[in-house]
Amino acid sequence: MKIAPFKIEEWMNRYESSALYDLTTTCIKPLTVNEICDIAKTDVFDTPLSYGDITGSERLKYNIKSLYKNQNVSNITVTHGAIGANHLIFYSLLEKGDEVICVLPTYQQHYSIPESIGADIKLYFLKEENNWLPDLEELSEIITSKTKLLCINNPNNPTGSVIPNRMLYDIARLAEENRIWVLSDEVYRGLNLIGNPYSESIADIYTKGISVGSMSKTYSLPGLRLGWVCAREDLVNEINHQRQYNTISVGVLDDYFACVALENRDRIEARNFSILNNGIKTFANWLVNEQLAECVIPNGGTTALVKYKKDMLSRDLCRRFQNRTGVALLPGETMEMEGYVRIGFSAQALAPALELLSEYLHS
Repeated sequence: MKIAPFKIEEWMNRYESSALYDLTTTCIKPLTVNEICDIAKTDVFDTPLSYGDITGSERLKYNIKSLYKNQNVSNITVTHGAIGANHLIFYSLLEKGDEVICVLPTYQQHYSIPESIGADIKLYFLKEENNWLPDLEELSEIITSKTKLLCINNPNNPTGSVIPNRMLYDIARLAEENRIWVLSDEVYRGLNLIGNPYSESIADIYTKGISVGSMSKTYSLPGLRLGWVCAREDLVNEINHQRQYNTISVGVLDDYFACVALENRDRIEARNFSILNNGIKTFANWLVNEQLAECVIPNGGTTALVKYKKDMLSRDLCRRFQNRTGVALLPGETMEMEGYVRIGFSAQALAPALELLSEYLHS
């Protein structure tokens, strides 16, 4: 199988670890083992490091179920991160020649893996003038009788746009009319900055809706490498068939700590929203005073897509900027969005890093 280079991950692997200030981050300051053990109030050192429950412990799946309105534990399977969840979904659903519509910008996995399987890919680009929200008339025009799957990301990485619930219901109706599946990558669900932190989930409102979640973003535990799929039971059964070949089980400590975090998510969410609200305020204040950058202020998630007013390729800008200042940015080209950079506004030392960016843009 041949697959396109994963541009985001290759860039971050090369530049993230050497950064003085890392604005490529999508995760709110990760919890430490001591912090999660303090939340747990129990001793984990007697836990046998055996194989865990194959599809996730009943305790964990019950906790994941609590994030949804209309699901049972039989609708859930636990995976190696959201990246493992997406991979299993594509391999369970798609065959060569199937048509897949992917809404961009998004995580490259959503279109490169289907392409590698031999699916026919249609890319639908969100527009800044629409506040990075889909135009459903435009979207409906590219759906055909061959379309099998629509991929969306809500809240969106990198723009921070949040699909309003009424629009999500319209997307579900459009999909139902055309009898297509909808994969909604919801790893930032629970991080809406306006209104209810949790948007509706596509799995709750559409029978062919597939929700992907993760412990990495909302719950600040990216090191657990634990995600899940929530979907119709027949699809979950097929995913479990596929996952036997590449997962067996997640680690028992990953499963345990995920349970602890979800059972105490109010504490984690309060901590994380304090960080996010400070970050978005700092970012918005910088943007007001920066003439060479513009951005639709995010309504959710942890990232913003910033257009810079310089005649320079985004890879060149980010590379030269980091070489000069030590500040890491993600070039828009890695997300098929040339002329932009992605900034993680939950990053530590955000204010001084943005000040350095202003100095660089004006130099």
